[in-house]
Amino acid sequence: MDETPLKAWEAFYVIVGSSAGALTGLQFVVLTLIGESDNVPRSGATIAAFGSPNVVHFCTALLISALCSAPWHGLGSPGVALSLCGVGGLIYSIAVLRRAQRQRDYQPVLEDWIWHTILPFVAYGALVYSGVTLSSATDLGVELVGGATLLLVFIGIHNAWDTVTYITIERARRRNPPPRKHHDASR
Repeated sequence: MDETPLKAWEAFYVIVGSSAGALTGLQFVVLTLIGESDNVPRSGATIAAFGSPNVVHFCTALLISALCSAPWHGLGSPGVALSLCGVGGLIYSIAVLRRAQRQRDYQPVLEDWIWHTILPFVAYGALVYSGVTLSSATDLGVELVGGATLLLVFIGIHNAWDTVTYITIERARRRNPPPRKHHDASR
């Protein structure tokens, strides 16, 4: 049996898949921090827009790693599976965009739109394209799968870190509000 180009990437997917699995668990810690915080406004809509997608991105990276490490006989079947993952991710990215627009607890800034909507859309789009071109056995298709997978992990890491940082700053700000300026009525 001929080895597929994916075989050369096996160690990459073991590392990325293991990291994605561990980071999924870490995201549960982040969500627990949010749930225990009395000082940070939150709602199901905000968590669905900015928290839950991280778990989806990590789990997708784990799934891609499993698919790319499986003992396939050729590249057609894994290409179809990867394309389906990408299509599902694109649909999910549109849902996340809508959720981010509808939630009212947090006003997203440009960086949020980039990391929570644009980059996931790019990663899932690259996954669709790479899955379609994978059966042609070009290096580009295989490299795009790896790049998209790693991008999903980095998106999840960035967004989880951003959430923890926001919670920390908001807790400190609400516990220690800036002193109020006193107005002197005699002036």
